Amino acid sequence: MAQRVVVTLFDDIDGSEAAETVAFGLDGKSYEIDLNPANAKQLRKALAPYLQAGRKRNGKAARTEKTARTAKVFKHTAVNPDPAAVRAWARSNRLDVPPRGRIPKRIYEEFAKAN
Repeated sequence: MAQRVVVTLFDDIDGSEAAETVAFGLDGKSYEIDLNPANAKQLRKALAPYLQAGRKRNGKAARTEKTARTAKVFKHTAVNPDPAAVRAWARSNRLDVPPRGRIPKRIYEEFAKAN
């Protein structure tokens, strides 16, 4: 017997139907939020001055044993991207990614190509 599972995202701000999951970080912590197009635009507009004034991290932070083991996927950086950000990116690109546990290597590879 076949099953079809439909996942509907709801905007975490106003409860309407969400169009995307937005991932962001602050103070060393990663977050993701489901937003409709209007709220996603509002978030990006609010963050725009900070993003323009800020600088991107270059991945040269101290490596831990865990990041040293998993950095093989991302040969061009010393630190793997945040798994929450990879999951959010994969979901927004309609890729099948498990909600918990290990993220498949192919998802990391596609994320690296896109970023």
